[in-house]
Amino acid sequence: MIESEGRTRFHDVAAPVEGNGEVRIAVRHVGLCGSDLNTYRGLNPLVQLPRIPGHEIGGEIIATGAGVPPDFAAGKRVIVMPYTHCGYCASCRKGRTNACRYNRTLGVQQDGGLAEEIVLPAGKLIINDTLAPRHLALVEPLSVGFHAVRRGRVNAGERVVVLGCGMIGMGALIAAVARGAEVIAVDMSAEKLALARRFGATHVIDASARDVVAEVSALTGDDGADIAIEAVGLPATFTQCIALAGYSGRVVYVGYSKAPVTYDTQLFNLKELDIMGSRNATIDDFRAVIAWLEGIGDEADALISRIIPFEEAEDALPFWDGNRDSLKVVVAR
Repeated sequence: MIESEGRTRFHDVAAPVEGNGEVRIAVRHVGLCGSDLNTYRGLNPLVQLPRIPGHEIGGEIIATGAGVPPDFAAGKRVIVMPYTHCGYCASCRKGRTNACRYNRTLGVQQDGGLAEEIVLPAGKLIINDTLAPRHLALVEPLSVGFHAVRRGRVNAGERVVVLGCGMIGMGALIAAVARGAEVIAVDMSAEKLALARRFGATHVIDASARDVVAEVSALTGDDGADIAIEAVGLPATFTQCIALAGYSGRVVYVGYSKAPVTYDTQLFNLKELDIMGSRNATIDDFRAVIAWLEGIGDEADALISRIIPFEEAEDALPFWDGNRDSLKVVVAR
């Protein structure tokens, strides 16, 4: 549990009991997200402490409540969709439940999965016995990047700039490459840029050493990007996307800035940009990621920087805070 800024501790909590339509899960793997790290650092305005973090969850079914379909049998492995939806807000009525106005994500607006057991509705679980158990925790963060690419309507042959090669940015990169796009990956970490190349980026730019806008202009013959995807969450990268996108281009914001962003809006009009937000992911995004992971097998291990035993979970967020080049830290039990 994150007790307060910079402080994590084990706590005893009441054992969860499955109710009607619910499934009790033994949590086996939990990936730590940037939102968890921001909570630990006191920078997540969506979280009230204390909070059990963790929404990138792979587990095993222990028991089921009444009304749960028989497919959800004890011993089956599952991937968790960690979002809620109300069913009646404007987004839900439009079928876009991933953007529910009243969503409560595990580990953010409610306690998450960094625990021995958790109880969830059966409808929030995807049964999967084909992926390696450790890879189940990769599905949710990659799905968020896949969703951003779907929001951006990326097509084969288009040039896509991805700002930020953390796990969500990597998901966007992978999804864009899978659609046949040419991807320019931007980050300040040599390790993450090397992984970006490994997973299909055509070009990489070290933002700590190069003028990103000038480099993208040179690589695109001064056309700019067809799609610029922001996966960092800083005011500077929010505004940089507008400069990187070419005329009649598209911008997708999947990161969110914790500080106000000031724009010179003339380029919105001059370029006639499509500017889109992207939130969470849908079941179709999860399924697309699962298929991709099943196709690459153990190659997905390259996306995991470190696996930390559950008994040492108190040290997981402090470790990541001190090793920011790590792409994905996973707690395993």
